[in-house]
Amino acid sequence: MLACDWLEVRQLNTELPLRLFAQFSQSLVGKDNRNLGECSVLALAKAEGATAVIDDRAARRVGEHNHVTIKGTLGLMVDAIRAGLLTVQLVSQIADDLLASEYRLPFAPGDFEIWARQNDLF
Repeated sequence: MLACDWLEVRQLNTELPLRLFAQFSQSLVGKDNRNLGECSVLALAKAEGATAVIDDRAARRVGEHNHVTIKGTLGLMVDAIRAGLLTVQLVSQIADDLLASEYRLPFAPGDFEIWARQNDLF
């Protein structure tokens, strides 16, 4: 398990999150059991009034439709740059690594900073 003092493992072990998980599962999970993790994140965020960090387009749509606050990985990294926790150079490298793994981002490898500046993100 990852050991970080800011990271807390949470379980869906009370009635409201479990009920919400079932609700989100009806919308997102098919025969291949994809999006189970997204259902868990959405259920916990909705139950606790928290922000769900999700990039999957279908899960984002379902979450937004159900009034869950959503933030994507890029948004989180941009927030970390603004807070001085990460550098533009480091996030650019992370973005390039994600792109190399066939992760979809709205820019080409090497273009994170250009994209972020064009969108007035910092």
